[in-house]
Amino acid sequence: MEIRNIYTVGQLNSYIKNMFTQDYFLQALFVKGEVSNCKYHSSGHIYFTLKDYKGTISCVMFAGNRGGLSFRLAEGQQVIVGGTVDVYERDGKYQLYAKQIVLDGAGLLYEEYERLKRELEELGMFSSEYKRPIPKYIRTLGVVTADTGAAVRDIIQIAARRNPYVQIILYPAIVQGEAAVESIIRGVKALEAMKVDVMIVGRGGGSIEDLWAFNERAVAQAVFDCSVPIISAVGHETDTTIIDYVSDLRAPTPSAAAELAVTDLKEIDNRFAEYGSALQSCLERVLGDKKKQCKGYELQLKYLSPESRIRERKMRGMQLEERMQERMRAQLDKKRHELALYIEKLKGLSPLEKLNSGFSYVEDSSGKNIRSVSQASVGQELIIRMKDGTIAAQVERIGKEETI
Repeated sequence: MEIRNIYTVGQLNSYIKNMFTQDYFLQALFVKGEVSNCKYHSSGHIYFTLKDYKGTISCVMFAGNRGGLSFRLAEGQQVIVGGTVDVYERDGKYQLYAKQIVLDGAGLLYEEYERLKRELEELGMFSSEYKRPIPKYIRTLGVVTADTGAAVRDIIQIAARRNPYVQIILYPAIVQGEAAVESIIRGVKALEAMKVDVMIVGRGGGSIEDLWAFNERAVAQAVFDCSVPIISAVGHETDTTIIDYVSDLRAPTPSAAAELAVTDLKEIDNRFAEYGSALQSCLERVLGDKKKQCKGYELQLKYLSPESRIRERKMRGMQLEERMQERMRAQLDKKRHELALYIEKLKGLSPLEKLNSGFSYVEDSSGKNIRSVSQASVGQELIIRMKDGTIAAQVERIGKEETI
């Protein structure tokens, strides 16, 4: 055997890689399959295998391309991978280099749902500032849903049980299929034109495909632009659609929407009973306060009446009279005591007392007291008063005391 051309492994791998590179079909293609052997590397790269019932292919998504992945890749997911098929020369293996990955089937719808949700949220359509309050007491309830099915029956039954006086206006909309979007929008606008007090927009449960009309941008815009408060009620409690974020209030089910829209008459009766009880208590409290106030005024009137004031003045006059008498008695007692002292002093100074003690009182014919021999003259007539009478005498001789 003659060997003419001998190539190295690297040359062969390089040739094969060049063939892959020149094939335009392999440079931009989408491959559908199931994810297996998924590994997130510490470098940020994702390694996984894409398989179906006929074969497998190794895949890698580099960290720089992970912006094209809006969910976490996991075992068993059905996905569509967009990228390039190329050869890794060192190992001589070809693999799919992923640039974008989306979920297959319902997953594609979910991707579209998440994209529109982010877009509308950035526009502010989910903001609480745009949420209108649901009226507490309504007269008309608009309902946009299919005219057959459990949803409309539940809404009518619950609303009628809670308040039979509320008028329910149904717009029989198509809620599934190609015509559903336009039908729902027409229903919202028609009930808005009728000026209903509040509106329920929704349907019963189903798959994401069944509920998709309520995830359309046009329906979300119609709900956002509506001037009537809207309660969304799409599917079951676990289902969430775009209009649930745009509407003024989200109900987990159509039945719950009816309960949120229509106030129970029993609740109103109970509230009136509570108000009546509170009002009665308030009236009794006010009346009690007023009675106490009247009692106080009565006492004030008794105190301020002329009779009371006269009686008070009389008592005051009697008290003053008693005080005056007490002071007068005290003053009289004081003066009597002082008088007794003066009497005693006068007794000590009285000539009669002196006379009674053996002294006499000498005076001339004019009654002038003769207290010194210098006041008397020989031949002068004097009167000597003694305790038991008087003596008329004539001065015969005058001499000093030491000469007598």
